[in-house]
Amino acid sequence: MLKITQVRSLIKTSERQRRNMRALGLHRMHQSVTHRDTAIIRGMVRVVSHLVVVEQAAENISEQ
Repeated sequence: MLKITQVRSLIKTSERQRRNMRALGLHRMHQSVTHRDTAIIRGMVRVVSHLVVVEQAAENISEQ
């Protein structure tokens, strides 16, 4: 699992970057979301890597 936190503003970013942030579920500064560690999510994070901080989150066993 990946914990993704928005740390920079979307001001002066491209439309592609804004759409990726929205698709990741990030709407405002310092908001965090958790996603499964998949190739698709990694690709989305790569596009906005300068706007977010990514941490490895512990996987919830009860969530399976």
